Amino acid sequence: MSRYFARLFTLLLLVLPACVLATDDGAAQPMPAPIPLRCPAPSPVAGMQRADGLPELALARDLPASRDTESRLPVEISSDSAQVSAQGAAVLSGRVELRQGERRLEAEEVKYDPSSGQFSVSGTLTYKDSSITARGGTGRYDATTGASLEEAEFDLPERPARGAAARMQIGTDGRVRLSEVWFSTCPEASPDWRIRARSIELDTRTRNGTGRNAAVEFLGVPILYLPYISFPLGEQRKSGFLIPDIGFSSRSGLELAIPYYFNLAPNYDLLLRPRFYEKRGVDAGATFRYLTAAHRGEIRANLLPGDQVRDTDRHWLRLRHRTELPAGWRLDLDATDVSDAEYFEDFAAGADGTSTAFLQRVARLSYRDEHWRVRGEVQQFQTIDRALQPIDRPYAQLPRLAVRGEGQRDAGLPLRYSLDAEVVNFDRDTGVTGWRADASSRIALDVGSSAYYLRPAAGVRYTRYALDNVPSSASSSPTRSLPFAAIDAGLLLERPAVSGRAPRITLEPRLLYLWTPYREQDALPVFDTRVPDLNFVQLFRGERYVGADRVSDANQVSLGVTSRFYDGASGRQLLAATIGQTLHLEAPRVRLPNEPRSGSKSDLVAQLAVTRWQNFNVNLGVQWNPQQSRTERRQLRIQYRPQGDRAINLAYRFQDQRLEQTELSGAWPLSRRWSAFGRLVYDQQERSTLEQFGGIEYGACCWRLRVVGRRFVSSRTGERDSGIYLQLELNGLASVGSSADTFLEEAIRGYSAAGVSR
Repeated sequence: MSRYFARLFTLLLLVLPACVLATDDGAAQPMPAPIPLRCPAPSPVAGMQRADGLPELALARDLPASRDTESRLPVEISSDSAQVSAQGAAVLSGRVELRQGERRLEAEEVKYDPSSGQFSVSGTLTYKDSSITARGGTGRYDATTGASLEEAEFDLPERPARGAAARMQIGTDGRVRLSEVWFSTCPEASPDWRIRARSIELDTRTRNGTGRNAAVEFLGVPILYLPYISFPLGEQRKSGFLIPDIGFSSRSGLELAIPYYFNLAPNYDLLLRPRFYEKRGVDAGATFRYLTAAHRGEIRANLLPGDQVRDTDRHWLRLRHRTELPAGWRLDLDATDVSDAEYFEDFAAGADGTSTAFLQRVARLSYRDEHWRVRGEVQQFQTIDRALQPIDRPYAQLPRLAVRGEGQRDAGLPLRYSLDAEVVNFDRDTGVTGWRADASSRIALDVGSSAYYLRPAAGVRYTRYALDNVPSSASSSPTRSLPFAAIDAGLLLERPAVSGRAPRITLEPRLLYLWTPYREQDALPVFDTRVPDLNFVQLFRGERYVGADRVSDANQVSLGVTSRFYDGASGRQLLAATIGQTLHLEAPRVRLPNEPRSGSKSDLVAQLAVTRWQNFNVNLGVQWNPQQSRTERRQLRIQYRPQGDRAINLAYRFQDQRLEQTELSGAWPLSRRWSAFGRLVYDQQERSTLEQFGGIEYGACCWRLRVVGRRFVSSRTGERDSGIYLQLELNGLASVGSSADTFLEEAIRGYSAAGVSR
């Protein structure tokens, strides 16, 4: 089967231009020496690369120090026996060792020629310095020019890598010249992939290797011919072609991506990812990243001119930037743009991507210190969901200025005070637009200890509008002002562990009383206000709405209790159970348009979390409507995860008769080499599968092959897409991340590709 895979990739990879291969090894870290007959240590990039698979950028890089002074050091010789002539010629035998600085040469017999200053070496010999270890049958050593070996084998401990050559020259300048050579990062016993070349030169100072007339062999089968090849010898990044991504989808046909990575500098790089779609054409994808002491960011782009399926040009652009300004200020830019509403339908990675309704563009200037937070921003959206009517589309905020200040009194009463204020201009082509200014000041008494707290608070809130496009009968500058008061109190009751093994148990009751008078607000516009999902945190927020267009009247008490179980020995939380509800002493009268009336009590919210109980994690949440005696929302998640590469998840979601889904996902090794993974999302109301994928992976010490089949349904149009993807990774040769790794880590909760062991 292995040779079948190799021949299959022979056909696929011959489309690569003959130029350069590269790796993505990140910033330098020490690497262990190679261990014969065992898998080499994993590349450090596995723990350093980002979620998108690219290596981390660095502000600086250290190169190895120069070793020119070693050539001027004396040569020290030891042997079991020696014969020296009157002219200075010498024959050394037995255990012969030559030492010059960090260089070591061991042999059975060494002859010294005083006229040339060279040592002739015969028998089994070994050469070592800080960057290479070599073994051969015969050779020469010169104190000023270095060593030469015939029929040599070598190891590069920093890589780790190994190989063999018919002739080998090791210069004092750090360069190693090899003829008729093969080279691999695989273990010595099973070099599954290797580079064969007429000549290779290794520069151990710059940690760079180059070869000519080379071929990449996989399981003994040539899969790539290269007149010139370049590769790194250490952990540094390297420019060059990467292993292609190959797949097939029902929407686009055969897909083939041939990435090229430009390591332009330690602090900026460029990844080109042209992708050929059989049914659509060629998509030019690119990612440019940069990092300085004050700036960092990335620009991503995809351009598909003349899509043959849609008969139009397609594109996707994403900009993310951050600048650290003096005096605690920061500038952030985040903007995305697509050519058309169907872009995510055609190119999204799954059902979640097709549900994108808006794309955000925001520029934000912010400041933060111990007491103040200031944020000024402009925000706009590109609407993707064409089913949304213009009146339902989000407002642009051009601009928004928000200020929050907080402090406390150190002497006398423990008082805390705060101010929240914002000014926003809401703009849209349809409906009411205009400015909204909102300010809320608050003062609170903070009394408590480790066993209890009591926080009475009071404040006032004022809101004013300056509106356009309002009906003639409505005011263009309505206002609203109201006071509010709250009392937040809680206890922490604990039963300590009786013994080291007994659990420690807590009981944490909490009460929040909130009072806000009624103000009629039906004439106020609704720019950005909504009712958030109810949970335990929302019960104790003190405000029913998110956004300033409505302030709910309140005369209510929120009650809740949490109990936690901790391991008596380690202190780790084992279980947490929470239940809570809000009781309305007076039914709230303020409502959003089309919002149902509130009853005398809120829904009951309960949560249960079991953490790492015999490798199990369980999360259960329920929202119960006591008015209608029915469940509004429930969710169950069960995970079994004994290791990073072993995870099984079962999830169930139900929401107010509108959504009922079951999800099963997992990744599991079938043997030392084989692993399987998959995910299934089933809609129980529609009795159909929304998304499913499955795959299998074969991983050896220095390579792995993965096959993934996927099928999903668009959440907006209901169209189905199917695809199959094939991926080969040769460890240490060409692997700037893995898009499949990123996809699996996002789709299978708890799975970590970095935790995969070979």
